[in-house]
Amino acid sequence: MSARRRIEEARLALMMLTRLPVGRLAEPAPSLGQASWAFPLVGLVIGLVGWAGFTAALSCGLPATLAGFLAVATTAWATGALHHDGLADFADGIGGGRDRAHCLEIMRDSRIGSYGAVALILAIGIHVTALSAGTAGIPLLAFLLLGVASRLVMLALLIWLPPARTDGLGRDATSQSAGAMVPGGVLVLLLAMLTGTGGMAALMAICVAAFVVAALARRRIGGQTGDVLGAAQMICEISGWIVWAAVAP
Repeated sequence: MSARRRIEEARLALMMLTRLPVGRLAEPAPSLGQASWAFPLVGLVIGLVGWAGFTAALSCGLPATLAGFLAVATTAWATGALHHDGLADFADGIGGGRDRAHCLEIMRDSRIGSYGAVALILAIGIHVTALSAGTAGIPLLAFLLLGVASRLVMLALLIWLPPARTDGLGRDATSQSAGAMVPGGVLVLLLAMLTGTGGMAALMAICVAAFVVAALARRRIGGQTGDVLGAAQMICEISGWIVWAAVAP
């Protein structure tokens, strides 16, 4: 496949997972399934955005807590809060659904219920607290690692979990080959090695969190949806930051 085609697929992945301008895609445009291999690469951009917000706040003399809030705010802006929305819908569906059909019905509803509201409050609070645990700053590589690894989880769920619906992002972005994980997987391993003990420990936490989300989604709704992917990204990234705060110097 030509390098130009790969670039177009990466641009489509960036278009789908962020609100950042990428221009018009050349025709014929790739499908979302073809572009899903590049989901982890989008984490490089989002990780850079979060690190820039966090570091800028610390450089201005702001407290670490405010720096954490700014990092979360900048990444939420860059993604259009896409993954936050997925987490809220997933929590509402899994928490309030009586059965598979009812869970999916709730998850499709754009309104946020009590489970979703509590999930967002906890997620943002824990995320900010983990980021602000140390005042010495967090290296760029850590932001890149967690941004890439949490989106590699999204790709893994697309490959190994069946779509729970016959439509939607989870169906459209489904990838048929485990080979799609190779670029993101190599990048994650490289970043984990460069970040040392903290990075490797955070990566292990992400793997555990991914397994828990995947098992819950499989049991309750029979597979993955776009909301499951968004929830998995959020839960895995925050789990990684919790462990980073506990282990990294």
